[in-house]
Amino acid sequence: MARVLVIIPAYNEEETIAQTVTALMRATPYDYIVVNDGSTDRTREILVQNGFNFLDLPVNLGIGGAMQTGYKYALMHGYDYAIQLDADGQHDPADLDKLVREIQTGEWDLVIGSRFVQPTGYRGSRLRRIGISYFSFILRLLTGKRIADPTSGYRIVNRRVIEEFARHYPTDYPEVEVIVSLARKGYRIKEVPVNMKARQGGASSITPIKSVYYMIKVTLFCMIRRLFREEAAT
Repeated sequence: MARVLVIIPAYNEEETIAQTVTALMRATPYDYIVVNDGSTDRTREILVQNGFNFLDLPVNLGIGGAMQTGYKYALMHGYDYAIQLDADGQHDPADLDKLVREIQTGEWDLVIGSRFVQPTGYRGSRLRRIGISYFSFILRLLTGKRIADPTSGYRIVNRRVIEEFARHYPTDYPEVEVIVSLARKGYRIKEVPVNMKARQGGASSITPIKSVYYMIKVTLFCMIRRLFREEAAT
């Protein structure tokens, strides 16, 4: 039977982490690990009090560093699949089985839980929707692939990709960058519809200013990577 690990990156999620992990444990039989990313609030205290499984980073590395820590853990302990689940309660654990079935039966390397591959109740802010549409366009331009929800963090990867991510993973806001990287290396990517809720507590770290920075950074990164690849091929 395939071994599945759910990785939950958490930074200052004292309002939601207990609810998120408890809901996960009730909904699925999969193993999990919370990566406490140098939280300065009560997140670590809550993890200890509840006896949850967690890794404790001494400083805040950002979402990329926290996820790479989780992938290193998954590789070290021999997991076949790894799933990213946000700590803020947006991701519905009821959809985990759908992601696992899809990656096993479809022989995909990365399966993304999408809010937009078919109509759902999710709306999000206008700025977020603009950003998602923009990155969908960039991905199609650079890889030829249609990805409706490239910023979704609800995703599962197989062992090949676990090994890839354990070696290298972007430091901040990595969701789009890793899709570009995997697509250009020939990895197989699929989207499946999932339900997502609004953040269940706390505040998002992605401000309007950070959103603009994210768009510029990822665009420049992807363009530069494409340029170097084209020059190397000539």
